[in-house]
Amino acid sequence: MKPNTLSNISRRTLLQRSSALAMQQIALPMATSMAMMADAAAQSANDYKALVCIFLYGANDHYNTVIPYDLATHTNYFNIRKGTPVAGSIYDGIAIGRDALTATALSTALSGGRQMALNPEMQALKGLFESKRASVLMNVGPLIVPTTRLQYDQKSVPLPPKLFSHNDQQAYWQSSFQTEGGASGWGGRAADLLMSSNNRSSLTCVSVNGNALFLSGQNAISYQMSASGATTVNAIKGKSLFGSANCASALQTLMTQPSTTPMGNDYNTVAKRALDTYDGIVAAIGNAPSASMNALFPSAAANSLSAQLKMVARLIEQQAAFGMKRQVFMVGMGGFDLHDFLPSQHPALLQKISAAMHEFDGAMISMGKDMQVTAFTASDFGRTLTSNGDGSDHGWGSHHFVMGGAVAGGQFLGTAPEIGLTHNEQVGGGRLLPSTSVDQFGAELASWFGVSQSDVKTVLPNASHFDLYKLGIFKK
Repeated sequence: MKPNTLSNISRRTLLQRSSALAMQQIALPMATSMAMMADAAAQSANDYKALVCIFLYGANDHYNTVIPYDLATHTNYFNIRKGTPVAGSIYDGIAIGRDALTATALSTALSGGRQMALNPEMQALKGLFESKRASVLMNVGPLIVPTTRLQYDQKSVPLPPKLFSHNDQQAYWQSSFQTEGGASGWGGRAADLLMSSNNRSSLTCVSVNGNALFLSGQNAISYQMSASGATTVNAIKGKSLFGSANCASALQTLMTQPSTTPMGNDYNTVAKRALDTYDGIVAAIGNAPSASMNALFPSAAANSLSAQLKMVARLIEQQAAFGMKRQVFMVGMGGFDLHDFLPSQHPALLQKISAAMHEFDGAMISMGKDMQVTAFTASDFGRTLTSNGDGSDHGWGSHHFVMGGAVAGGQFLGTAPEIGLTHNEQVGGGRLLPSTSVDQFGAELASWFGVSQSDVKTVLPNASHFDLYKLGIFKK
């Protein structure tokens, strides 16, 4: 078996996974894909490319992020979401009035005379769209096979398990076929195939937002750090434990020496890797950002997403010093599960997303890396079009953003859904039935990243069920 594959799994784990897959009616295709991974060849890279996943935890309300603007569809949206007008606000219930959308209406029109606008708090992201540096991907979500409303109602095709469950759908989005407790994500699996080009493999997958399934591969292991920098054991960093350098040295030996037990050996391997990586990061990027880097991220002090993306930018700036050719990053922010308080809390969240993405794009341009870095948003799922008067409920499909110099910007990618509660592009309450699968989205990202088209279907096992490379995310 090649060391860059997903095939190094125990017999017990394989049997457990096969059993679970059989229950989902997809054992044969999935088992075939997993077996194919053993034949996936390591792919080399001479240039630099990075993917940056911006995860919005809690399920962003896409209906109030990318909003119908033409009169007919806005009227449908408004009448379903309206309620009690919010004093001193642009909100009526959770609906945003059309007059408030004029400044963020997007110039690109959809078919049938339809128009869209971004939330009024997202003027910075509107600028990225209009300057063709970002596009909107319409109605994307997890699917196993292409699915119609009739098939959904009759349960005649396999559906993603545990739909509308936060933890499970976060995991399914990030893995493309596993719910909570999954072992690997499609970002990590893509990195597995290309990490041999990196001098410092420990920095192939980097999370600045805690543990991330998306970044977990078989050999690619997520390196976790904070927005303020790499973390380590203070006693080892300061070479003093209980006032003794010898105690600090003994602690380092205990943490990194080989163990007689598999679990202990894995722990010590990770500990040694973390300590060694910390030293390398500090040597390359220093303990604090430069004045010029701070200037590129003016909102970072009050915007956690901006602060995380600033750390990503600092690492990308030093990719040559690290000897990196391919990297996958993950950042994120929470607070989006707004069953209540949507009019008062959602706008500030969207403003932070918009500002952080605008700042990150500017930083990549400043570094001359914008053609080599693609960032995209993701979330648990979308929300209902219906409202309880102050918030929305769990949905399925959602609208997302993709950004970068290589992106064919200023476009609506995929298929824009109708706005209403009775059409067949929703499954009740305006919960969108995805018209684009995460696998189709991921396939174009992975292909741009350098994964061969034959191996894309092993990185994203459900991709074999879909028509791929039709979205046109990237410039020709």
